[in-house]
Formats: sequence, C-alpha cells, structure tokens
Amino acid sequence: MIVGVIPARFAATRLPGKPLVDLCGQTMIERVWRGAAGCPLLDVVIIATDDERIMSEAARIGARAVMTDPDLPSGTDRCYAAVRAMDSRPDIVINIQGDEPLLQPHVLTDLIKGLEASPADIATPVTRISSPHDLADPNVVKVAATAQGRALYFSRSAIPYMRGADMDAWLDRGPYWKHIGIYAYRYAALERHVSLAPTTIEQWESLEQLRLLSDGAYFQCVETTAPFISVDTPEDADRVRAFLRAL
Repeated sequence: MIVGVIPARFAATRLPGKPLVDLCGQTMIERVWRGAAGCPLLDVVIIATDDERIMSEAARIGARAVMTDPDLPSGTDRCYAAVRAMDSRPDIVINIQGDEPLLQPHVLTDLIKGLEASPADIATPVTRISSPHDLADPNVVKVAATAQGRALYFSRSAIPYMRGADMDAWLDRGPYWKHIGIYAYRYAALERHVSLAPTTIEQWESLEQLRLLSDGAYFQCVETTAPFISVDTPEDADRVRAFLRAL
C-alpha cells in the first residue's frame, strides 16, 4: 500500500492559517490535496492536521483527514502519527508538504517509480537551478548528488563550491540542484527518522532531512521540471495567484 500524507498546521509563524489561504478560488490545502489525489499510484491520501478548521475544510472538499497532536515537532512526525493510526502498515509513505499548491500528480508518480527502481530509503524531487539569485538564496535548499542521483548533502549554501570562479559563472559550468521538500519514504525509513534525535548539522542548517542522511540513509534524487512555489509568506501567496492567473 502507498499512502500520501499532507501535514497541515494552522499556526504558521509568517502566514497564520496558511492552509486555508484562498488561491484563486481554492484554499491552499485543497490545491495540494487535489494534486496528490490525482496520482494514480496512491492508494490513500490523508490530511494530517492539528486544527478543527482544517478538518472542516477537509470535510468540505471530500478529503480524508485525521487530527494529530498539536505539540508534534514537525510535519514528518505528523505524517508518521497519521500512518500509525491506520489499520495496516503501508509500504511507502509520501510526505507531501501542505504549502506546495502547484503540486502536479506526475511528480508523485515519478517519485514512487524512482524509489521502487532503486535500493534507496527515500526518494525526493530536485529541479535544476537557473537563477544566480536562487543559487545564492539561503531559502532555496540545494543538494549535491552523485551522477546516479544519490544525495551527498543538502544545504542552504550553494553547493558544490566552485573554487576559482565567480558565483555568477557557476551555473554556466555545470548543473546545480534545488531540493523540493517532498519525500517518498519506505515505511522503515520513516520509522527510523522519528526514532532519531536531531543532529547538530540538522540544527545548524535547519534542514530536517540531514538527520537521516547523517545516519547513512540513501536519498534518491528524482529530477522534475514541474513548477513549484512554496508558500511561507503573503508575498509567496501572491506569486502563486499571479502564476495561476497566467495559465
């Protein structure tokens, strides 16, 4: 069984109530859920929340939802709590960020196929960086990987560092990759993640995926050209609205 879980917290610091923000006639959580529900390889899609208002919105759109402990420390913990409440253990669990309203179903299909075709513990999407601004932006998470797509390291810094060249020229010399925060876990890898204590480099970078990577987990990067605009601020929401109006 393959399960998609959308963690959705109401109390976001920079955009309170962001799962319910209107994006051209649909709430953000509805857009994410519809993108996930369109994936033919997912057997179940669950919204995992901490707030009755999001539960009500899930009921309105016909989505399956579960209440989870509001004190859980992360979306990954919320994801694990949701699958632990199920009657049977899934084989693969996809942690689908609730702030990715442009999610397209084929991205999840590609992740599942990428995980099943490899010995990886986790598959995660990456997209090629084309902008020097994005390369330098610490809010854009970068990943360095092997030629076969196995992640070596995730960072908010531009990696790998290209010695002897101005950063403006780095993108002309080779590909740099942006990490999209969606994860297809084998169940054992998800269980392993929540059993581990946060690591020093995870805390330094503020990147939760470094916990499993530091423990030796195999992350398979799956390239995508699909557009993504993560929503953390009102300005991000405006960018999504502009994108949708231009379609």
